[in-house]
Amino acid sequence: MNADLKQIAANFQIEGEIESIKPLGEGFINDTYYLKTVEEDTPDYLLQRKNKSIFTDVPAMMDNIERVTLHLKEKIKSNGGDPMREAMTVTKSKNNALYYQDEEGEFWAMCYFIKGSVTYEKADTPELAYAGGRGIGKFQAMTSDFKGTLADILPGFHNIRYRFEQWDKVLAEDPVQRKAEVQEEISWIESRKEEMLNFWKLVEDGTIPARVTHNDTKINNILFDDKGDVLCVIDLDTVLSSTALNDFGDAIRSYTNTGLEDDENLENVSMNMETFTAYAQGYLKETSSFLTKPELDYLAFSAKYITYEQVLRFLMDYIDGDNYYKIKSPKHNLVRTHAQYKLLQSIEQQFEEMKKVVSSLTAN
Repeated sequence: MNADLKQIAANFQIEGEIESIKPLGEGFINDTYYLKTVEEDTPDYLLQRKNKSIFTDVPAMMDNIERVTLHLKEKIKSNGGDPMREAMTVTKSKNNALYYQDEEGEFWAMCYFIKGSVTYEKADTPELAYAGGRGIGKFQAMTSDFKGTLADILPGFHNIRYRFEQWDKVLAEDPVQRKAEVQEEISWIESRKEEMLNFWKLVEDGTIPARVTHNDTKINNILFDDKGDVLCVIDLDTVLSSTALNDFGDAIRSYTNTGLEDDENLENVSMNMETFTAYAQGYLKETSSFLTKPELDYLAFSAKYITYEQVLRFLMDYIDGDNYYKIKSPKHNLVRTHAQYKLLQSIEQQFEEMKKVVSSLTAN
């Protein structure tokens, strides 16, 4: 076992003796480790090194997580549920802090590992898409009466006005002289600019309200029990106050794509209407009682909005010289741009049907 990890773990209020600490997952952002204890009657834990380059205010991020999870636990207890299994539990440091900062300035956090839980990498059946929709919907429903505002730990996240400021700057500077080769792709962005800003104005003026949002709604951030029922939503690093529509739109972008995010064969890429319908059914079963009319009116549009934003960000990074996203080839970001644009086109083609689905699910 890595002695440094054991030393770091020793700074937290853990129960039992450490048996092993092993890497867990691929670690695209944070480094995650599974800590197993010797005793059968003590918890196991997840230890994470938080990426301070992306999360520049880890203390505020951890405060957001603690406030939201404590709110969830109160709701779960009042509903007769198990707050230790149906919500994340942050393990505090021996100094009673929500994180530990080591001598090199790295931030570490720990939470309980929920034993007997199951995760899925892809919603490859309508039943799983429905369950995923209920998972995110349940999270939003339980936090719909959350008091106060969360720290904005990702400034500008899903804010299209902010993205356009970045976009205009990159186009003006054209740092690696790529703008000339992507004039058609630039026109894709510019032709939809007004539509996207008109939507965002409704967020800015409060017509579409701010709520507690997860902001990373892919299905592997939901834990299920061995019967396939939702236990809880995990990976709350990105939780903040935003529009609930961002969570819905991002889930549709992730769940419904019949191809890969960077698929070179555009024939593979489309939005699967059956998956959309199943996710919307699950989501609205949990949320239709509190979402406002403007939120429901723009629910289907959110899939267009988030997918468009991703087209913009991939293309912007390509023009800028590939400074944000990791790439596997010189034109990887351009490949991503084309694949996401194909998905956007498929969403646009089916948009009226998507709106009808939402209307039929909220008719009563």
